[in-house]
Amino acid sequence: MTVVRWNPWREIDTLQRQLNDLFEETRVPSAGVERGGVRVPAAELQETENSILLKLEVPGMEAKDLDVQVTEKAVYISGERKQETKAEEKGTTRSEFYYGKFQRLIPLPTRVQNTSVTADYKNGILLLTLPKVEAEKTKVVKINLDQASA
Repeated sequence: MTVVRWNPWREIDTLQRQLNDLFEETRVPSAGVERGGVRVPAAELQETENSILLKLEVPGMEAKDLDVQVTEKAVYISGERKQETKAEEKGTTRSEFYYGKFQRLIPLPTRVQNTSVTADYKNGILLLTLPKVEAEKTKVVKINLDQASA
């Protein structure tokens, strides 16, 4: 029986090689964020005095392939990017596009009038204008400083 000495540095070297292999793969930045193996559209939320502007990046999709639902407190978006079928007899086809279903729930910082939402979809960017509920626009809270200093 041969005695083999354990070298803890060998384990670290193996881990480092595996990480290097992972990052050496060719990767192209994607328009969506990956959560749990599913890509979701990138979102940008901006609050103004009267409304909330929500911008979603959904390139390469048509408006009919998107399902957008708005409640007073959140926006739900789902859709499916379908793969175009190509038949090639010679050569290899390589695709870095993501195909499949996605869904995302975006909570809103204030309540909105979900019956008055306007949408604009152009060049793969969906812009939702979500007007705030009237009570949220004029919401002012008075702070009593007399009791705070006691």
